[in-house]
Amino acid sequence: MRERRRPVNSVGQGLEKVEVKLRWDPSPWDQPPHHLDIIAATYSVEDPYGRPAYVVHFDSRSPDGTINMSRHSQTGQGFGFVEAMMLELDRLADSYARVVVGVAVHQNSGPKTFGDLSNTGVLVLEGYKELLNDDFTQVAGSTAATVAEFTRDVSGEWKFHERIRGFDSDPEVFTAEMGNVRQP
Repeated sequence: MRERRRPVNSVGQGLEKVEVKLRWDPSPWDQPPHHLDIIAATYSVEDPYGRPAYVVHFDSRSPDGTINMSRHSQTGQGFGFVEAMMLELDRLADSYARVVVGVAVHQNSGPKTFGDLSNTGVLVLEGYKELLNDDFTQVAGSTAATVAEFTRDVSGEWKFHERIRGFDSDPEVFTAEMGNVRQP
C-alpha cells in the first residue's frame, strides 16, 4: 500500500481524514432501547458498484485500520453525538475507488424507522469543516439510509457526495445493497 501525502497548502486538495457522527435520543424508560449503527462499505476499483470489498460497523474495522469506530452506543444515551466513525481516506490503498457510508436502525425489538425515533442526526466532518448535517427527515419511513459517498478521482483525490437515500431492510441486508445504486 502506497501512502499519499499532499502539501498542506495544495489547491484543490482532496479529502484526507473524515469523521461521521450519529445521534439519537434514548427510548422511553419502559421501552426497549433504540439502536442505530454507522456502516461503511468499501468498493474496489475493479467493481465500484458490485459487492463491497469489506464492511465496517460497530464490531469490526477495516483490515488496514483506515476505517474504524471511535465511539459506539447501543442506546443513544449520552450528550450530543454518541457514535462516531473515522475514515482515513488518504491512507486507503489505490485498489479502492469508493466508500459508501450509511446508518441502519436495528430491528431487535420490532420494526422501527427513523421517524419512530427522536432527535436523530448525522454529521460528516473533515476537521472542523462540516460536509453534511442531516436529521433523517427525508427518509423518516426507512429503516436504513445511505448518507455519504466518497469517490477517488483520476488524480487520486477523494471527493464527498451527499447521498441521503432510504432503504427498507435490516442492517445485514442493507450492507449488501447500500452501494449498488449509481448516483448522478
